[in-house]
Amino acid sequence: NMGGEKKKILLVALGGNALIRKGQAGSIEEQFRNLKVPISQIARLTKTYRVIITHGNGPQVGNLLLQQECCEEVPKLPLEILVAQTQGQIGYMIESTLDSELMKQRISTQKPLVSLISYVVVDENSPAFKNPTKPIGPVFSEAAAAQLPYPTRKTEKGYRRVVASPDPITIVEKNEIMRLIDMNFVVVCCGGGGIPVIREGRSFSGVDAVIDKDLASAKLAEEVGVDVFLIATDVSAVALNYGREDEQFLRKMTISQ
Repeated sequence: NMGGEKKKILLVALGGNALIRKGQAGSIEEQFRNLKVPISQIARLTKTYRVIITHGNGPQVGNLLLQQECCEEVPKLPLEILVAQTQGQIGYMIESTLDSELMKQRISTQKPLVSLISYVVVDENSPAFKNPTKPIGPVFSEAAAAQLPYPTRKTEKGYRRVVASPDPITIVEKNEIMRLIDMNFVVVCCGGGGIPVIREGRSFSGVDAVIDKDLASAKLAEEVGVDVFLIATDVSAVALNYGREDEQFLRKMTISQ
């Protein structure tokens, strides 16, 4: 921190696939092993940047839903609670892995870490609630999907449950995150796009939805004033017409484009 000059703020958004790779069963051992790669790179970056880490939770929240489907003994939990559970789970995994990496790279002394349970305000009148699009959870056959009590949609893999994915309006803990960053904390937050809430008068109430983690991360980047926003993913680049004949990878893009 030379002459009181603040380091730039870097926000890294890790895909849920940073923890579970294609073709893996997704055991906790695998997830910890997979995490080591991006986390050792992030540990190095903490020397030059103040760092915020956000993460997806697609495979993990899907697994929790599947566990619920398989068990009648325990009351079913709403999606907002499952998202909160995955924030705790993945936050712990990122934090403990980062802690080890910082020690290994001898950076640990001046780097406090914190995982923040985060909620994100969405608009209760968003058209997304009338047209659920975000596939989550297990894959069903067409016949099985027809029997389910919730909407499903055909995906590449088969039929999956779809839930509403409204746009994020604001990150509730943005001021706390800014203060932690100013105090040189590495902050893990907005896990799985954040717990979706709507304002009811002065309080918040959770809703059955999931927020796209890249949109939530972009909103956070904007609200906190980050300098570099990085989305780490398992595809080679941002694409137009992804997965189609006329697919086109974009290597560079200006803000106006």
